[in-house]
Amino acid sequence: MQKTHVFHVNGMHCSACVILIESELKEIEEVTHVKASLSHLSVEVAGDFGDKSAEHIARDLSEILGPHGYSLTPERQRHLPKWHEFKIAVPIAGVFIVLFLVLQKIGILDFVKASEVNYSTAFVIGLVASISTCMAVVGGLVLSISANFAKEGDRVKPQILFHVGRLISFFILGGAIGLVGSAFQFGSLGVFILSLIVGLVMLILGLNLLDVFPRIKKFQPVMPSFIAKRAHGLKNLNHTLTPFLVGVATFFLPCGFTQSMQIYTLTTGSFLSGALNMFIFALGTFPALALLSFSSFSIHNKGKSGVFFKAVGLIVIFFGIFNLLNSLAAIALIPPIFNF
Repeated sequence: MQKTHVFHVNGMHCSACVILIESELKEIEEVTHVKASLSHLSVEVAGDFGDKSAEHIARDLSEILGPHGYSLTPERQRHLPKWHEFKIAVPIAGVFIVLFLVLQKIGILDFVKASEVNYSTAFVIGLVASISTCMAVVGGLVLSISANFAKEGDRVKPQILFHVGRLISFFILGGAIGLVGSAFQFGSLGVFILSLIVGLVMLILGLNLLDVFPRIKKFQPVMPSFIAKRAHGLKNLNHTLTPFLVGVATFFLPCGFTQSMQIYTLTTGSFLSGALNMFIFALGTFPALALLSFSSFSIHNKGKSGVFFKAVGLIVIFFGIFNLLNSLAAIALIPPIFNF
């Protein structure tokens, strides 16, 4: 008998979580319909669950979603921020931020620069993005590919194809975005507006990761779901080149960091600058994703994941403020603060 249940989702941070949750639950035989909502932190599930109670169904579905860091409950849980986790998260984030500023100051991170673009910053943002829950979908794809092809005795080649496809697509499509930007005359005001959008998106991402202000989640920009779902659905194709195609498709997945970099890439106005901007960002995501590919590593299985995500959230907020202040300085509204 078909029944519909609405469950509260614990651990949902971003639009990538929506795609991942829907994708995982749709693969369950008993489930006929799934619709997740970031703004309500809930998921609607329809299917034939026999005579199981809502609590029983929530426990069963939580076992499927648990490895990705999510759990379901029949009733909405009262949100209680874990302020004590900031005692550890703040020093960790502080060390990272100070290290970044020091390396910027002495020029170690400035291995490439071009007019308005700081590629070292794009690389570091890629590093941060790869260890945040906003890369949950990409991490899930990596693990899915690893599991599926390991059954056939081929673990290494598919992972290599995935990462090569990802890096190539970010280079080529990043260049295409740069060319699109060249068709528009972005004056100082246009660049400022786009940079402002990037900074605000990153602030929202960071606040979401802190898991202190749940209402902020509804303001997070999302990519049209039909694009993201089609991109994610490529993993179900059975073909030798499937890992490569999935790697290419990650350019279109709903990662707020990727979307921020895509918006910023518009301001480059050239194929090469846009290509390098997105390629170096993707290169920054490579270490963590490679670790997922060739090991059983998972940040969601760590007991201190709350501390971890709060530290990442603070770092992302720093980058949002960093971008906003540099944007204001670029149009001479304030004196340069981060003058590297």
